[in-house]
Amino acid sequence: MHTTTEQLFDHARTANLYLDKPVDDALLHQLYGMMKYGPTSANCSPARIQFVKSAAAKARLLECMIPSNVEKTQSAPVTAIIGMDMQFYDRLPELFPHTDARAWFTGNQALIDATALRNSSLQGGYFIIAARALGLDCGPMSGFDAARLDAAFWGGSTVKTNFVCNLGYVDTSKTFARSPRLAFDQACSIV
Repeated sequence: MHTTTEQLFDHARTANLYLDKPVDDALLHQLYGMMKYGPTSANCSPARIQFVKSAAAKARLLECMIPSNVEKTQSAPVTAIIGMDMQFYDRLPELFPHTDARAWFTGNQALIDATALRNSSLQGGYFIIAARALGLDCGPMSGFDAARLDAAFWGGSTVKTNFVCNLGYVDTSKTFARSPRLAFDQACSIV
């Protein structure tokens, strides 16, 4: 059995192809139940998620993926589309009730855009860690036609796609070795 850090970081890899093993809906509920507690600025929580499981929805999704991402997305039992609600600030009276935080954003598109992207990305990171903690393997990706994906899955809403993340149980026979990472002194400084 791996320790928690080994399961979350040391032994985890980006999954490319998955075993033909379903992911139960209850596990997806548990995943969201964990990730929603990760902090966001002013508790704005802009991430919205669509879990793509049905054959019809998967077919629509595959039409939006670049060719090199089709096979891995097709093999995943679930693909999560991590979106960002561009009107997240309308929920701030509920989520951050101790001040009028909604007023910070009203009419300030640059702040809305930056906050939605930054915080939905943070939530996406929490999503990956929560999925790994629950024993799922993840394949987060860019590599899709965003306008087409938005129309197919978020049409008529205020949500835009940030990234997609395949979920399931990795086929270890088709997993790449870990790619190199930068050393501390190449990426960090203490000032």
